[in-house]
Amino acid sequence: MAEQGQMENEEEGKQTDLPDEIKDWNKHHVKQWALNEACIDSESANILLQQNINGPSLLLLEKSDLLEVDVTLGPAKLIIHKRDEHLKFKKEQLSSPTTNQSGRPCKPYPFHRHHDACRYKANSILDVTESGASDYIEPCHEYKGYIHMSEAAVESKMNKFTDEVIRFAAACMNSRTNGTIHFGVGDKPDFVHGQVLGVSVLDKEAYVNALPHAIDGHFEYRHIQTAKMCIKPPRFVEVLNPDMTSSEKYVIEVDIVPDFVICQENIYHVFSLDTRKSKRKAKSNEGKKLFFIRDHSSSRDLLALTTFAKPKEEYNRFVDNVSQLSQLRKQAEENRLSVVKSSVQGSRLSEMITGGSQSLDKSHFERYLIVTNKSHLVQLESLGFIPELNPTAVLDFDPESTRHGLIKHFEDQSTINVHLPVQYKITEAVEDIASKLKLTRNTSWILCNGGIEREIPSDVDDWLIEKGASVRNVISFLCRKDVLPHKRFLVIFILLSTVSEKMDPLLETFSTFWQELRGTEQILCICENEEAFTCWRDLIESRYGLDIKARSIYELSFAEVNGTVLSLWSDNRKSSRFLPCGGGSKVMLKKKEEGSLDILNVLCVNQCEGGNEDKALIEEKFYKGGKVSWWNFYFSEQPGSMPFIKRDKFDFIMNTVLPALNSLRKACVSFRLLHVPGCGGTTLAMHILWALKDKFRCAVLKDRTADHVVVAEQVVKLLMYETTEQSSRIPVLLMLDDFEEIDDAYDLQQLIEKECVKKDIGSRSPQVILLNCMRAESWEKTESTEDTVLIGNNLSEMEQKQFEKKLEEIEKTYKNADTFYAFMIMKKNFSPEYIQGVARNTLKSFNINHKHAQLIAVLVLLNVYCKGATLSVSLCEEFLGLQTKPHSGSSDVKVGFEKFSTLVTCCTEEGKVVFEAVRMIHSSMAVYCLKELTTKSVTKAEITDLLLTTDKLYECVQGKDKLMKDVHTMLVKRHHSVKGEDSQFSPLIQDIAKETPGVEENVLFNAAKRFEKDAVISQLLARYQYLKKRDFREAKDWAKNAKDLSRDNSYISDTSAQVIKHELKSAIQSDKEDPIKPEKLKGYLRMAQSATEAFRDTQEIAKKEATLRGQNKRDNSPFNTAGCLGEIQVAVIIIELLEKSPVFSSVNVRHDILSEVLSGRITIQDVARNDSKNHKHALYYCILREFEDLLYNLRYNMKRHFDFLDSYHVNLGSKFTLKDSREERTRQELFRCFQRYSDLFCMIDSTELIKNKNLSIMLQIHKARQFLERRKADTYSGILNCLSNGTQTDMIVKTVRQYDFILSKNPERSVREIVNFIYANVVLSCVKPESQLLRPYPTLIVILCNVLKGQIPYGETLALHFIAVALLWPQQIFVSQIVESQKLGSYVSQMRTSFWHEMKSVLNGKLPVVHFFLGKKQGYDRLIHLGELERCVSPPENFASLWENGKIWKHERVKELLCRVTGWVQRKFILADTWNTGSKIEVIPMFKSQLCGKLEGEKVSFVIGFSMNGPLAYDIY
Repeated sequence: MAEQGQMENEEEGKQTDLPDEIKDWNKHHVKQWALNEACIDSESANILLQQNINGPSLLLLEKSDLLEVDVTLGPAKLIIHKRDEHLKFKKEQLSSPTTNQSGRPCKPYPFHRHHDACRYKANSILDVTESGASDYIEPCHEYKGYIHMSEAAVESKMNKFTDEVIRFAAACMNSRTNGTIHFGVGDKPDFVHGQVLGVSVLDKEAYVNALPHAIDGHFEYRHIQTAKMCIKPPRFVEVLNPDMTSSEKYVIEVDIVPDFVICQENIYHVFSLDTRKSKRKAKSNEGKKLFFIRDHSSSRDLLALTTFAKPKEEYNRFVDNVSQLSQLRKQAEENRLSVVKSSVQGSRLSEMITGGSQSLDKSHFERYLIVTNKSHLVQLESLGFIPELNPTAVLDFDPESTRHGLIKHFEDQSTINVHLPVQYKITEAVEDIASKLKLTRNTSWILCNGGIEREIPSDVDDWLIEKGASVRNVISFLCRKDVLPHKRFLVIFILLSTVSEKMDPLLETFSTFWQELRGTEQILCICENEEAFTCWRDLIESRYGLDIKARSIYELSFAEVNGTVLSLWSDNRKSSRFLPCGGGSKVMLKKKEEGSLDILNVLCVNQCEGGNEDKALIEEKFYKGGKVSWWNFYFSEQPGSMPFIKRDKFDFIMNTVLPALNSLRKACVSFRLLHVPGCGGTTLAMHILWALKDKFRCAVLKDRTADHVVVAEQVVKLLMYETTEQSSRIPVLLMLDDFEEIDDAYDLQQLIEKECVKKDIGSRSPQVILLNCMRAESWEKTESTEDTVLIGNNLSEMEQKQFEKKLEEIEKTYKNADTFYAFMIMKKNFSPEYIQGVARNTLKSFNINHKHAQLIAVLVLLNVYCKGATLSVSLCEEFLGLQTKPHSGSSDVKVGFEKFSTLVTCCTEEGKVVFEAVRMIHSSMAVYCLKELTTKSVTKAEITDLLLTTDKLYECVQGKDKLMKDVHTMLVKRHHSVKGEDSQFSPLIQDIAKETPGVEENVLFNAAKRFEKDAVISQLLARYQYLKKRDFREAKDWAKNAKDLSRDNSYISDTSAQVIKHELKSAIQSDKEDPIKPEKLKGYLRMAQSATEAFRDTQEIAKKEATLRGQNKRDNSPFNTAGCLGEIQVAVIIIELLEKSPVFSSVNVRHDILSEVLSGRITIQDVARNDSKNHKHALYYCILREFEDLLYNLRYNMKRHFDFLDSYHVNLGSKFTLKDSREERTRQELFRCFQRYSDLFCMIDSTELIKNKNLSIMLQIHKARQFLERRKADTYSGILNCLSNGTQTDMIVKTVRQYDFILSKNPERSVREIVNFIYANVVLSCVKPESQLLRPYPTLIVILCNVLKGQIPYGETLALHFIAVALLWPQQIFVSQIVESQKLGSYVSQMRTSFWHEMKSVLNGKLPVVHFFLGKKQGYDRLIHLGELERCVSPPENFASLWENGKIWKHERVKELLCRVTGWVQRKFILADTWNTGSKIEVIPMFKSQLCGKLEGEKVSFVIGFSMNGPLAYDIY
């Protein structure tokens, strides 16, 4: 240990080490302790010596004892305090198991450096000993625990520090050796020699300032400046806890550097006292001079008193030798400077990090993973390359990264998602996990040693047990072939802190990656210096026997690494990107903000500028069938290039469609670009975006399957980015590509509207325009509509000329232009002969036994039957056995297709994960290739079976889930049509059945094996068995299997019911016996009862689904009415079945007896009692009584379902489109069933009511009601539907006549019939206003008001209040009805309540239908039906598009019809202004965004539409 002596004059001479225990101290030890540790003056210390105070007596001392022997109060308190502190510390040492537990060896902080990223870990051992001079350059070391000074007076503590530094510095300077003195490093006996302890430092500046003052006081005046140059400022090295968190302690280090040019041949004495402090004292009290040198591990004073006869002999000898020492020092310095290292690691880094391409823009690595440990503040500015690499994941082992580490530094620069390792445990589908983590979209920052969410960091020794398994799971997940591209990602270990322990987590992480990747080819290690690398290399070599030198960079500083990596990007990648703003200004798009828009591909105004992409390569890929990129448009604008081909529709969209959309008042509007696949629709859409990138904020939606709520949030974020005022905001033009359903686009449009409302974005003009680019397999229309532009596969003459000129340019540049098939297909105007010729020539050597032939066949089949289908590059490489080597980059997967390579192109697949894929160059080429293949003795069934049974295609590779989904779609998705033709199965299954009848069953069985746990595939098998095979037992098994797999799915449940229903129909149809046998009747009724119960189960599940969807608010699937329709269909079968039985056959009993039984009015026993053939039919009656409940309630249940479905279809419309064609089939089947219902229960000739005067009044009323029921005019929804379903005017007239008769003859008139009478008059006024039967409008109002004053049954409130609000809306109405008019606010409220209670279970995915609008005229003419608006538009098919985008309100004829109402904005509603000053009616805006930006109480004007959910405001301004 270093000598503990002080600088005061000491009679005892050289000091000794203190024994460990106080009881073992002698009186000299006590004095030494008092001077050094208690920091008292020498006078008080001498008193202790004179009083013979040794260790045992020191333990017994009290403060009063010291005062008695003339020790003053101050020193007395210090002595007692320091003794007690020493005892307390010893006690803590004994009680704490870790206090003396030494850590592992570590290197000292680099000498003469202040800004290195070096820290110590508590209890680690510095691997250098206290020493004297060696080679003058290698520093000697001295350790000071300094921990006993923690509670000492500030001055004493600082004196201790400066005294030790001065003594050590003088010794080093005289000995001409570099040296470092460490405060906060322990020594024996209390600690292990060199044990890092750390000390608390409250004021670093105090230490920094104290040292120069001490130099001034202790060095001779002539050497003060020299000393200040040799003694470096103190360095504060942070001490970490074992778990790598900050201990808030430091090791204070001072370096001594006695360079020859500074010290020359001088010698350095120091004063024992600070000369500045002794100026007020007598000169005789001035401290004596001392001369220190380094003597082994201590600093020794050569002028100290000794027992030698010649006390200064050693001193003189040393002084005489100083000249030689100085020369040795000079020589050592020169030798050190002559060592110059040359390094080529900059070029090696460029090679390894790009996989050999020397450019990160063209890197052979698609992804990067970063592994790093604790960073230091000084490193952060040199790590800018990390976010620029856009790493897929960062495995961060710094537990304080979120507070002041890498995350804290980079979170403002890039978009990161902070994760814990547990989130990577495989608990569901791998792609679902990757999608939730946004693994391939943003950087996933994985905290591998705690730091968030109460995750406690682990010590090095405990990490492997506590966290090792979860981090191994992370690495295994990331290295899966279906997560990241096989051998196309690089793992970069960045060692920010030295790894020196064999249990370090980074070492375990390296081992796991090494094992998962089966080598180090995909691993790169970057160390800041050679020392850190040596530790890392030695640990890896000793543990795993690996030499990682060839995969390591260690001769470059992080600043040099940073510069090297960043220089590998092109100017385009390094430059800033800009978005347009109002007034032609621009705003910089920060990389973090762009990263947060991870679902959008944002097109900037300076897109592609400064790029170094290969023009020839990009254009060749495009012409060969690759998707167009922004580079294609950029290159076409460069000097010497031919402009990009402008399609005819380009100018129409730019000059007509977009200006018209910009004049609308909705926050979000849209138009469709319908295109035949492969005709350039997507290219045209992107061309429009490119042309408008200065006027709109343009973007393309990357992933069409993304959550629309998230898409809406990101679109509005792009809209509002760096814009605070409406005036500076310009709209977003968002391109949607290949949405499968038009409703998906409408759903997104509504969600963007909602997001605009949430952000209070006004909509005086559109803020977002959706360009919906959709495929249209066949489109009969030739003209574009208001919101739809059509691109067909027939070029105009002008377009053909442009393609011919372009071909001339291409042939000048490319020698292989004849293989640019995608371009040539368009140039040849989609000539079938050309496409067929290419397919035939390319596939002439096709052999299904070859791997590449199998793969092209599968790809062709997928592209024909599943639009947008792809195969991942990884899958193709695995299947074809292609080798990919990281250092040489990706193999060209197209080469693996050999002669068929010209038929495929590569693309990027954006889905749950992003990956590179292969697809056919053109959809038409896929169709003709399939035709060609099927002529070469390969059937569609064989290719499909190959696809389903080849396990290699479904191994763990990227794109597996996408392939599964595409295959599933190809097998399951049907093409629905209104007529229901050819829609029982998917086109693929139907085509296989046509080509090879019967083989489709085997295909389906193979599908069931591939999709073993898929309920929909089991459902498909069930449908096939009962529809095609008529094997109902097999169908039931598959239906049961499907239900077991998905019990809460109403559509799966419906299949089980459909099997029974079809079995029943089949059995009845095949039964040729007449009359039907009793036992057969019983079996059929039992099946009917089972089917009815199954359909009721479906209804219950559908209700539960609706409830869940309502809670979810993101699922717009409509209510499944199949259960209701199915029960009706079974009831019709029962009716037809019973009509075949002898009991109810027309020859035995009147037809209406069956009606009475099924209505529950008479019993089976009554029928039997009156049957003359009762004995003969006894068995039939016995069987029928078993099913009494089913039969007696049959009419009631049918009527209940008919009324419900009528109300559902009439009052609720599609949420997104005006009409839903998919419901037409249901309505057609309902009509058929109702005809059977009415034939049985409503048989009456309406003319009979007029001619037969002898019928009793009650019978006439009954017959009139039957007539109304037969015409579905017994409900308000049925009457309203007459306006939409083409009901003949005469029938509406008859309806009014029947109600008039019923109400005039029946003294007990029901509220329902009165309300229906009012509806019938309103409907009649719309179709035949001149009718004599039409009640005068004032009379109808009186009838209405009378009903409103009476008791209203709960079931009639909705219908009554709707028509009341529509007819009594304050305009210029009769004075006598002002009172009722003033209650409209209450009626609206009650109507909304009734609507919610009646419709809430079926409302999901629907909107209330607007039945009438408020017109300008009076009387009946004040109500304008939607049909009248339709008649204003020519051609009629344009109406839907005008309605959806809101252009209808600008139509002159519509404006002439409708009345505009004024009102005031109140929160999210409008209080409508009425003629009655006391009446305020709340109106809901149809598009709430039209109220955004409007102040509370601001006056607005709008059009009113009347729906069952209350009045709605349209076209607000």
